[in-house]
Amino acid sequence: MRELWPSWGQQWLDLVVPVVQVLLIVLAAWLLQRLARRVMRRLGQHNLPPDLLAVARRMSGFLIYGAALLLVLERLGVSAAVLWTAFTGFAAVAAVAFFAVWSVLSNIFCSVLIFTTRPFRLYEHIEVLESGDKPGLKGRVVDINLIYTTLEEDSTEEGQPANTLQIPNSLFFQRAVRRFRGNGGRTAANGLAQ
Repeated sequence: MRELWPSWGQQWLDLVVPVVQVLLIVLAAWLLQRLARRVMRRLGQHNLPPDLLAVARRMSGFLIYGAALLLVLERLGVSAAVLWTAFTGFAAVAAVAFFAVWSVLSNIFCSVLIFTTRPFRLYEHIEVLESGDKPGLKGRVVDINLIYTTLEEDSTEEGQPANTLQIPNSLFFQRAVRRFRGNGGRTAANGLAQ
């Protein structure tokens, strides 16, 4: 049949046929979605839960329009294998990136919780308990930032500088925390009360 067309007609035919096929795919998807909604509306009249119908409507739209998108891309020359490879590659990179930043995001979220719930305050003496038989991390809270809470250990020797511990904020929600309130959160050095 192509031999019957002139050369300029064959070029137009190569353009028109995929466009018509794409339009037919979009039209079929739209009609199929309308049919699915009509069926679900009738099922809703038979006392099915509205939540179930809403989920079914969303799922049918996702499946129908997703399949239509894949068919359109195939008609435009994109291979399904290429799409699947690209999707799995992006999913793998996203999963690795998510796990890479998970601990940072967890510590940032826990710092917000520390500031809002106030399990301890600046300049209080606290202890993060490991278990019943082991002593925990103990000291005075000297700083709370987005990732770490800094504790200043009590100096055991006279004249020695105190060591500091940086504890990830998420650890305070995984362990029990003991607060020492002997001085009400005040120290002689700073005179601050929280």
